[in-house]
Amino acid sequence: MTMETMRLHARIQGHVQGVGFRYFVQDRALALGLVGWVRNTFDGDVEVVAEGPRDKLETLLDYLRRGPRSAVVTHVDVDWSSASGEF
Repeated sequence: MTMETMRLHARIQGHVQGVGFRYFVQDRALALGLVGWVRNTFDGDVEVVAEGPRDKLETLLDYLRRGPRSAVVTHVDVDWSSASGEF
């Protein structure tokens, strides 16, 4: 079975800024061997772009839906596409 490299673009809504969410995402993504970026948006969300094997991205998505203990995630918008290889 070949593991296709995919791109996950997620926008996390809720109480997700000022609670260590970006560090949490970076830590989990690095542990999973994923590449990409995470940033706060000006309207209070957190945006994530990550590339890697689909199963690892699904695991990251599970983490995004929970967030760190101090966060309250209310919604996650997700878009999947083929990896761009830009990272």
